[in-house]
Amino acid sequence: MNRSSNRPRLSALAASVVLVLGPVLALPAVGAASASAAPMSAPASVSAPAPMSAPASVSAPAPMSAPASVAAPASITTSAQLPRPTGPHPVGRSTLHLVDRDRPDPWVPSAGPRQLMLSMYYPARPGTGGPTAPYMTTEEARHLLELRAPDVTVPPEVISGVRTWAHADARPARGRFPLVVLSPGFTFPRATLTGLAEDLASRGYAVALVDHPYENAGTTLPDGQTLPCAICDEFSAIGGDAVAESRARDVSFVLDRLTGRHPAWRYARVIDAKRIGMAGHSIGGNSAAATMAGDARVRAGVNMDGTFFSKVPEGGLDGRPFLMFGAEARQGDDSWHRTWADLDGWKRWMTVAGTDHGSFTDVPLLADLVGIPDTAQVPYERSLALTRAYVAAFFDQHLKGKPQPLLDGPSPDNPEVSVRLP
Repeated sequence: MNRSSNRPRLSALAASVVLVLGPVLALPAVGAASASAAPMSAPASVSAPAPMSAPASVSAPAPMSAPASVAAPASITTSAQLPRPTGPHPVGRSTLHLVDRDRPDPWVPSAGPRQLMLSMYYPARPGTGGPTAPYMTTEEARHLLELRAPDVTVPPEVISGVRTWAHADARPARGRFPLVVLSPGFTFPRATLTGLAEDLASRGYAVALVDHPYENAGTTLPDGQTLPCAICDEFSAIGGDAVAESRARDVSFVLDRLTGRHPAWRYARVIDAKRIGMAGHSIGGNSAAATMAGDARVRAGVNMDGTFFSKVPEGGLDGRPFLMFGAEARQGDDSWHRTWADLDGWKRWMTVAGTDHGSFTDVPLLADLVGIPDTAQVPYERSLALTRAYVAAFFDQHLKGKPQPLLDGPSPDNPEVSVRLP
């Protein structure tokens, strides 16, 4: 990647990769839509900012940065905290290291077998577990800043010190819960989807948040080694379809290890293996569709603002439901229009006005912590609340069998969101 002084800002990743990786730190109510609301097929009636423009041509994403010598704002502390999860359950978190000894690493074969790091979130019993889990390791934060904001002077502990709500190794709540796999955007560590993962767990889901090593800024292994990004400079040469297909293999291996006869996770008994879904951001969203195309165990999928480099089969996904949830720029993305036509099951295309590519993650919060202004018009807390509400509603309907009127048309509580129906 070009590491010149013209690198884009952290919160502005979407502006440089809005169609590359998918093309990137007191709320109004976010709840059920009115059952009587009429469906809408376009956002014309939504009072919202003008559509975000996409670049005329797209190349591999450049590192992002603030202007030269951006210093930490005086108000910055390490006490920033993710928004509280909205469900009734406390949240537990375990960390897993999985090794696929039948598959060499696709990007660094000399590294040996493919290794994956997972954060497992789950409904927990109140009052159990240790302190709240760290957001990411300090070395992961250091690698992220070096890759995406190398000119800022904020120490990595400001990022790694973000406070979470999940308690390390808390005892799981009684019962069995649907499993949702989450896959982050290219170059971003799994931690950037923590706000969504914790919320889903609080609502009664087991969540496997997956890091795909050598595809993000840095992944810390149990031995303390932090693997750097090996292909960040080569996305265009490798191709988004190859990355998405590799992630599909990663996820199928994860499902093998979580739901097989000898599961790798000690709390795997809480997983209902007959109710599995997947969601992802950017290339992770494309990977949700790619995984579904090759693995019938995944019953429902969500793409959060990711280009479909790996195409959905022309025959669709065997009738399984799929949600396309993205920024306004997606209305000009040919891959979304093609995929919409190919999907053969329940489907929705939801557009969130005033958002950009990073709005569906914790990236705007992290950008704010290092003093980089957010480029989206919708604040982080609001965009996270909308993402949480709609992704949870989708899985509640398709994995728990609970009808969700929120998915069937516009909501007066959420005027930013327009709904395209089949």
